[in-house]
Amino acid sequence: MPKQSFIKLLREAVDEGLSSLGENSKQAIYFHLEKSFNVKKQEIPYKIEAFANAIEKIFGLGANFLEILIMKKLYEKIGQTFKMHGSENLKFTKYVAAAKRSFLGERDEDLVQCEC
Repeated sequence: MPKQSFIKLLREAVDEGLSSLGENSKQAIYFHLEKSFNVKKQEIPYKIEAFANAIEKIFGLGANFLEILIMKKLYEKIGQTFKMHGSENLKFTKYVAAAKRSFLGERDEDLVQCEC
């Protein structure tokens, strides 16, 4: 089932992205996400906007680095090349939605030209 596969790939990409901060930091972030923002590790694919907001509150401007890293990993997992458009306006949730549509084989011209 492609939807389940995408969810699994997204979880893996988030985990790998957070791992770049070190194992202890990753575990602390998951703990903080759950306790302070009510976003459990397994719920991240279903609460992607809440996850992005929480990461931005935790890291401030540094969240962009983490979001870009997660997106690169996700796009790599779905066999696509991650291309940023308008880096100052990174919309993590839009890139996740575009990746999901691409993974599911849906073509949307707005996503191809995404000014996320």
